[in-house]
Amino acid sequence: MKMEVVSNPASARKLSDLRPGEEGIVRNVHADTPIAQRLLDLGLLPETPIRALRRAPLGDPTVFEFRGYRLCLRQAEADQIEIDETPKSADQEPARHA
Repeated sequence: MKMEVVSNPASARKLSDLRPGEEGIVRNVHADTPIAQRLLDLGLLPETPIRALRRAPLGDPTVFEFRGYRLCLRQAEADQIEIDETPKSADQEPARHA
């Protein structure tokens, strides 16, 4: 089952791109696999706010928090989930000086 929310494609990122402390809103779950279906069943639905908490020392897996609980996903699984940045995450980016 593929669910999608129409939003600004310029702000779309993969869930795996979130760094610890950053937040996003689920836009789309791309895969038609049993894992993708399980993520949907767990409540990882479009328009769900999600936050990256921490990442393993070698970069994989990452712990995410959404709907009041934590879930650890490997990068390959997180790559299948498209998110939009929240304004709070965009504000956290360092200022770029010319």
